[in-house]
Amino acid sequence: MKLKRRHKEGAEVSTESLNDIMFFLLLFFLIISTLANPSVLKLTLPSSSSSQTMNKQQITIEADADHQFIINKLPIPFTQLEDALNVEIARIKGLGGDPTVVLKLDNTLSIQDLADVMQIGYSLGVKMVLATKSTDK
Repeated sequence: MKLKRRHKEGAEVSTESLNDIMFFLLLFFLIISTLANPSVLKLTLPSSSSSQTMNKQQITIEADADHQFIINKLPIPFTQLEDALNVEIARIKGLGGDPTVVLKLDNTLSIQDLADVMQIGYSLGVKMVLATKSTDK
């Protein structure tokens, strides 16, 4: 009596079209991701729910929507901003203090305006912070 072994059939998954499907999915997501990210950078100025007081001697630079700059309540044109800031820094250092410049800029100004003022502070080697308006009313 001769017994034959039965061959068991195994489960198979056809993967012939898997490469095509993966390629089309990759292409789809690459196209969608480039359309979803516009080239415009939308920024808002920061706001805070609490305020912190500073113990250091500070110089306040304010700027309104008309690009008029004020250093410690003294109006200064932008062309003279670096010289006036240098005088204030020297005055505070002469008193033995560590000057910190607090920037209070209008939220309608562009980021380039902020970068220009911060570049002046960087060239003078002074610490600059951006003031926020409180959301508490």
